[in-house]
Amino acid sequence: MPPEFMQSKVNMPDIAIILGSGQELLNSVDVSGEKPTITAYGETSSPLIRTTLGKQEVVLLARHAIDHSIPPHKINYRANIAALQSMGIKKIIALAAVGGITSHMSPGRLILPDQLIDYTWGREHTFFDGDLNSLGSRVDHVDITHPYASQLRSLFLEASIEANIAIIDGGVYGAVQGPRLETTQEIRRMAQDGCDLVGMTGMPEAALAREAGIEYLCCALVANWAAGVEDGIIGMQEIRETLSKSMQQVHTLLMEVFNQ
Repeated sequence: MPPEFMQSKVNMPDIAIILGSGQELLNSVDVSGEKPTITAYGETSSPLIRTTLGKQEVVLLARHAIDHSIPPHKINYRANIAALQSMGIKKIIALAAVGGITSHMSPGRLILPDQLIDYTWGREHTFFDGDLNSLGSRVDHVDITHPYASQLRSLFLEASIEANIAIIDGGVYGAVQGPRLETTQEIRRMAQDGCDLVGMTGMPEAALAREAGIEYLCCALVANWAAGVEDGIIGMQEIRETLSKSMQQVHTLLMEVFNQ
């Protein structure tokens, strides 16, 4: 019997996987004819795609769109989270490509961060903007002391042991604006702030999930060293190849999680 918090409602999945730059999980899913969901906050980045992984029915959402056409600062994070909440999603597994800052966060590693710092600006970052919203409140101040769900993190750590997949427990995710990569000095500042990883989609996604009452886990895939950590230019082809290999590990890990 799977843990109680992993069980779904009858005929309705309660777990969503938000896909980042690595979208290999969509390869076996027919998305032709599917359309994004319309919400009070606009259109979702992609259709909400129901599929099965292992023994678990899940919902897939591509935050950059199916064709990877939406840059990080243009993602409609509010619509994505609102749509998932409206269909009864209780848990989100968010996959994210990141750059490694700390020496042991090397390309190809999988990380379960436990903290984050928000450097983004200008994004619609809350449901509580003074208007009556889908959450039934105009203003609220949610606690985000621990932004990632500890129960989901524990589940993934246990699954990684069973699947013999190396995964780093903990780390600070620094969320930046994008879509450009960072300067060397920006990365030095982030390192001084305590960041281990740098990515472009971690916020406001995590905060919106907390506002919506959805448990949220980030599984970060280190695609490259952050600027200045190593000599040379960051190559996009190398990033794609690293992500593709990492997604194979992620798929194995998810199958272990959802076969429990």
